[in-house]
Amino acid sequence: MIALGYVSRRMFVALTLIFIVAPRRGQTNILIYVLICSFIGAFSVSSVKGLGIAIKEMLERKPVYRRPLVYVLLGILVLSVSTQINYLNKALDVFNTSLVTPIYYVCFTTTVVTCSIILFKEWSSMDLDNIIGTLSGFCTIIIGIFLLHAFKNTDITWSQNIKTLKFYFVFLFFSKDEYLSLLCVLAINLL
Repeated sequence: MIALGYVSRRMFVALTLIFIVAPRRGQTNILIYVLICSFIGAFSVSSVKGLGIAIKEMLERKPVYRRPLVYVLLGILVLSVSTQINYLNKALDVFNTSLVTPIYYVCFTTTVVTCSIILFKEWSSMDLDNIIGTLSGFCTIIIGIFLLHAFKNTDITWSQNIKTLKFYFVFLFFSKDEYLSLLCVLAINLL
């Protein structure tokens, strides 16, 4: 029941974005087209997972082709991928690629992970360590993309980095530890 409610809410939001919000605000707000692609993209990933399971069963000589779910999943895949490509192209036509790509990546990954948690209940069989590792990796990717996008126009040269490193090494040179001071002298001479 939870999965059906999730799917129906996600479809309602996607259809609302497509038919009501996108014609009015799609040309001015980058999130409209990107969210449509992300919400619909979660369905494409889920249908590919389902088709993968069906193909696996078919290779085990089970009569999967007799079940209507396989054809429903195939139809969902075709519709979702075509809709996703359409709205991604609209976003790329209107907005800069360097803006669309990171925002789309984060939104798409978030919706796919959420969809997998709810529809496939993948996390019920995972240990706490694996869940924490997965979430940490996911957050690291999101923060990394944000930092790359936020500081892409910052003008820092290699010589500025070397001068900063030399300053830190000189600062550490005057520390109380003689081994650390010796290491700093070597580093300053190498730079």
